[in-house]
Amino acid sequence: MDEVNQVIRNKLHSEVALVNQIAEYIISAGGKRIRPVLVLLVANAFQYKGKHHHELAAIVEFIHTATLLHDDVVDESSMRRGRKTANALFGNAASVLVGDFLYSRAFQMMVSINSMQIMQILADATNVIAEGEVLQLLNMHDPDVTEERYLQVIRSKTAKLFEAAAEIGALIAGANQAEIEAAGEYGRSLGTAFQLIDDVLDYSGNAEDIGKNVGDDLREGKPTLPLIYLMKNGSAEERDLVRACIENGDESKFDAILDAITKSGALAYTQSEAVKAAERAATAIADWPDNQYKQAMVKLCAFAVGRNH
Repeated sequence: MDEVNQVIRNKLHSEVALVNQIAEYIISAGGKRIRPVLVLLVANAFQYKGKHHHELAAIVEFIHTATLLHDDVVDESSMRRGRKTANALFGNAASVLVGDFLYSRAFQMMVSINSMQIMQILADATNVIAEGEVLQLLNMHDPDVTEERYLQVIRSKTAKLFEAAAEIGALIAGANQAEIEAAGEYGRSLGTAFQLIDDVLDYSGNAEDIGKNVGDDLREGKPTLPLIYLMKNGSAEERDLVRACIENGDESKFDAILDAITKSGALAYTQSEAVKAAERAATAIADWPDNQYKQAMVKLCAFAVGRNH
């Protein structure tokens, strides 16, 4: 990861000072860096000896960071990773444009790897992520979103980049097609588990741990899985409350919603779905040769569902 961070620093440079300033602000905020770590773990699991995995990990982080910049503008978020969002600090216009810079820099770097397969995977992933963002936008303030529609958003918006990161790690290391597909399944399921736990933490975490405001999903009118479960299984009164809160983005009723979600078993249900996804991820790589990198990937599945941030 030290090597990856060095690539990130080198490739962030721009002649335009504001690009440097915002990009540095975002990258220095840290985060868990799970996606670039996935590239490295999978490549090393197949005993890759080159240097391209560092570049690929940085590319994945740039794509992810670009989506965060655009996400925060769309969601009008003010906090991420325990600090003010770039849009809160520098304005929406600058955030969107620097997000574009990070996307285009990622594609410049992809070309330098000189692998059409890797470009295909990352180009497809970037396109699917954009579709996922639009799908989520269509779901906003819609209390009738089904679990299936919501999981489609997760697969597109979050899990797709996890999947791509794992696939390109396997591809660069010379894995066969079955192994590349197993890596993709691992990434896709791990990404799903991560997002579902994020959904749980938005209602049960605390702002200091999760690095953003608790209840943001409700404020933004996002029908995430805990709310969808409550709409399906709660009382008529609870359904009316949830419907009104989603339609109006009303976080003033957060405590009442949290109480209903907790009593209904919605958080436990979401957690159990995350555990199933993490188990699918671990199963996908069960046949791989055993080494410290594969073991770390299995541990990552446990971390995904056991974290508080």
